[in-house]
Amino acid sequence: MLSDFLTSEEIERIEKAIEEAECVTSGEIRIHITSKHDYDDILLAAVDKFAELGMDNTQEHNGVLIFICPARKEFAIIGDEGINRLVGQDFWDATRDVMLAEFKKGLFANGIIKGVKQAGESLAKFFPGKKSSVNELPNHISYD
Repeated sequence: MLSDFLTSEEIERIEKAIEEAECVTSGEIRIHITSKHDYDDILLAAVDKFAELGMDNTQEHNGVLIFICPARKEFAIIGDEGINRLVGQDFWDATRDVMLAEFKKGLFANGIIKGVKQAGESLAKFFPGKKSSVNELPNHISYD
């Protein structure tokens, strides 16, 4: 359950950070928290969730999913093909590193917020925001 990992105030702060990050980029950022831990590889679980959430249906194929499994103390960050055609591993490493630094201190909401901001700033370099940008995906945190 989401409330076992984040407070309602933390959820609001994270969703606001997503909204703010998406103001500077046409990219779409989502957070998914899973309580399921019966997967073999978090990256494959994240890829499955990416498709399940319809994140591969954005116009510019520029969605980013931050997939977190608190029970296994691991997370994955994945992007759609539009991003992966343009960026190297350092793009993803920068977001991972800011999150990991906060997670190690037990500051999970702060880590997610910093990761969202980092992802938004990085996306803006390749997918700048447009006045006509439409929010293609919901900003709320999904969970199962």
